[in-house]
Amino acid sequence: MAAEEKGFVVKDRRAFSAEARPAAEARAEDREEKRPEEGGESRGPATGGDEARKEAPPLPQITFPTFIASLNASALVHLGVIEDPTSGKAEANLPMAKQTIDLLSLIQEKTAGNLTAEEETMLKSILYDLRILYVKQKG
Repeated sequence: MAAEEKGFVVKDRRAFSAEARPAAEARAEDREEKRPEEGGESRGPATGGDEARKEAPPLPQITFPTFIASLNASALVHLGVIEDPTSGKAEANLPMAKQTIDLLSLIQEKTAGNLTAEEETMLKSILYDLRILYVKQKG
């Protein structure tokens, strides 16, 4: 039974020029990559994950407004306003909601004077809405 077991293959993936690599080594690697393994599968990289990535919509460009919108969505999940994408349930977690609101407040404080008028208005509006929702949940 030990004769049936295959060991692992070590491949040198360092970058060499074609002239620097011995010809016999190059031919052996080329044969190994072309030969299918048992079960009809090739030795190439798995493509199962690639198909899933192609179907997923592209992520939005990361900008200050998308970052703030992401934190807003996180706070809304923690407030129980929208459902948690992982569990599918809308459950309140007030300590986490407070932490996210405090983080947004810190960002507002540290970016004062460096934001565009639209960014400043967006952040101020989001903070106001989240604070109101938090007080309603808490009370």
